[in-house]
Amino acid sequence: MKAGIGIRDISPTKPTFLVGYPHVERISSGIHDPLLASALYLHNGTAGILLIAIDILQIDPQTARELRKTISQRTNMPESHVFISCTHTHSGPVTMDMIAWQDDPVVSKADPDYVSFFKDNIINTAITATLDPKPAEIAWTTAHAKGVGGNRLSPDGVTDPEVGILAIRDTSSKKIIALSTVYSMHPTVLHEDSKLISADFPGYTREYLCKSLGEELTVLYHTGTSGDQSPRHSVKAQTFDEAKRLGYKLGESILKSIIQITDFKQDAILAGKIIPVELPPRIMPPVIDAEENLRLRIAEYEYLKKNADRAIIRTAECAVFGAEETLTLSICQEIGELSRCIRKYMPADVQVLKIGDCCLAGLPGEIFVEYGLQIKKFAPCKTFIVSLVNGDLQGYIVTEDVKESGGYEANNSLFKPESGKIMVDTALKLVEEMK
Repeated sequence: MKAGIGIRDISPTKPTFLVGYPHVERISSGIHDPLLASALYLHNGTAGILLIAIDILQIDPQTARELRKTISQRTNMPESHVFISCTHTHSGPVTMDMIAWQDDPVVSKADPDYVSFFKDNIINTAITATLDPKPAEIAWTTAHAKGVGGNRLSPDGVTDPEVGILAIRDTSSKKIIALSTVYSMHPTVLHEDSKLISADFPGYTREYLCKSLGEELTVLYHTGTSGDQSPRHSVKAQTFDEAKRLGYKLGESILKSIIQITDFKQDAILAGKIIPVELPPRIMPPVIDAEENLRLRIAEYEYLKKNADRAIIRTAECAVFGAEETLTLSICQEIGELSRCIRKYMPADVQVLKIGDCCLAGLPGEIFVEYGLQIKKFAPCKTFIVSLVNGDLQGYIVTEDVKESGGYEANNSLFKPESGKIMVDTALKLVEEMK
């Protein structure tokens, strides 16, 4: 086994709109911590794979395919072996346009110059990782990160505190040189009042691990199924100090598991497959119904502002945002613009990598944690699920229960809940094929 790493700073070099929260003109005033594109290359003498994690909110499927194809051509590796995910920070630049945001008077369009810079750096990061791989050993382990966050719709809701960890160490020095982690949590400690570029709490998790294991360590942070997961009910404030507290808490959990690993392997199966799938689009309500829903959500929010605690108020405020976005989507549906948008997002690519005796399943979009837990339950081998792989889906893939109750996530989705089952079944099929 050989391993190579690549890392590049993809922070904007000029003031930029920070995307992730509606109605707020967040123009960056500086860089608190850099946005990174990090790559890990593994090769077993026969096959190679590339894991790439980027500190960006989201990319569209066309960009993901373009990056996969170019990296494949430049590294002589199958596209199915190139795995690209977004950490989903809400304190970075716009890299794609969302149809549901087009009526927001504040949210800006993606800057073509930055998108070009961003793509070039991701490609070059991947290439760098493949240039000079060194003999290495790998091991899988898990950590339990309870308390970093939870279900944002309800403090008692479904959550997944398991952290998937792939550790890579140098064969001769026995020093850990890279970690690839998977954790299901929205990076939304920092809110709309923060105007500094940041990777949010995952940046602090990296910082903690580098301080503990060596500054030359490369940490790839992959966001798991987290459509309904966030620190909303765990944070004491929306500050960098709080992002550090939670990021370090996650880092401590990861480190505790890493130092207990005894079984590193110098050889492992490396394989990958992608299957494109068609997802059923959601039918938006008539405009008149969407307008009424918005009025009801505003009234509910105004009432709760005076009668509830911070987390409940935030949930109600987000429901207003979702109702606004549904109204936009309903109008787009009437004029035919919505169907044109949906066609750009189909088919969606479901991807699975086999690394040793474990698998990584990559699902596009912001998918609810329940779907990730289904894959974990029924997969024939240990499997970790990463979201926002191979692009966004212009919103969430919610469960049937959440669809019925409404709210921000249900209102801000282009595809039906059945889409989650389609992706779960496809991922399980791929894991079974590579068992």
